[in-house]
Amino acid sequence: MQKLKLTNVWDKTFAQSDKVQHSKVTFVNRYGITLAADMYTPKNVQGKLAAIAVCGPFGAVKEQCSGLYAQTLAQRGFVAIAYDPSLTGESGGTPRYMASPDINTEDFQAAVDFLSVQPFVDSDKIGILGICGWGGLALNAATIDTRIKATVTSTMYDMSRVNQRGYFDSEDSEQARYNKRVALNQQRTQDYLSGQYKRAGGVVHPLPEDAPFFVKDYYDYYKTKRGYHKRSLNSNDGWNVVGCMSFLYMLLLQYSNEIRSAVLMIHGDKAHSCYFSKDAYTAMTKGSQYADNKRLLLIPDAVHTDLYDGGGKDAIPFDDIEQFFREYLK
Repeated sequence: MQKLKLTNVWDKTFAQSDKVQHSKVTFVNRYGITLAADMYTPKNVQGKLAAIAVCGPFGAVKEQCSGLYAQTLAQRGFVAIAYDPSLTGESGGTPRYMASPDINTEDFQAAVDFLSVQPFVDSDKIGILGICGWGGLALNAATIDTRIKATVTSTMYDMSRVNQRGYFDSEDSEQARYNKRVALNQQRTQDYLSGQYKRAGGVVHPLPEDAPFFVKDYYDYYKTKRGYHKRSLNSNDGWNVVGCMSFLYMLLLQYSNEIRSAVLMIHGDKAHSCYFSKDAYTAMTKGSQYADNKRLLLIPDAVHTDLYDGGGKDAIPFDDIEQFFREYLK
């Protein structure tokens, strides 16, 4: 296990709860990458508890909304960890700031490995929760890992779809995909010559007056006191330009309608990204013999980042999430 340099101070974007115990932990995935996580446990734990691994959004760190979700779940009686994906945040691995459909699905499975051997965790009661881009990766993990008994996705992105077809499928053509491949491969050559990876830039700053609403939505979270964090890719210099290249040819969710375990998909009905959850839910349940334990919950008047931190209006349906996990982690 790689020795990681972990911060010892509370540097989250949310207040610390006095109702849970917080600690830093590390674990290794099957590629040998050491992952860093914050573990939240209810105080005065007795017996073995159900446990949940949380990750996301895509380009965020565990000090942002995944930590908020994990801490809140711990307040409600679960063991929960929020972890940084491979190659980002406090987690290990090089090169930095790369994403991978395979490695990032494995990260969820490695989190399950870790939770399943903790003495205060019931290994038959483990769930996962993925936010934004990690929502799609959570479904991917639920497809392959039968130890996962329940999965929640919140304000989900399908990272294969958005890379292959663009936002709102506006670039869904062979020519558009070819143009992306040309540009990315030219960048690979430039990176090799320079000996370093060019960064793509996080959320645009300063914010253009004519920016689309969803860009303004991201700016309001990642670039303001509300959600800024110094290790967040979205808050700063972003992924490597070639960091998400593999999503262009690797499909997530191909066998989602074979997921036998329970799934709850949550999305704001005013979110620009809502079509990802609606379409993924339809694909997951259509013609499936395992549709009875699948649910889609739309939150009225909520936009994408409202499900990051509540958006100042308690938009995150924690009661529904708790009820779902209690029903299926039993």
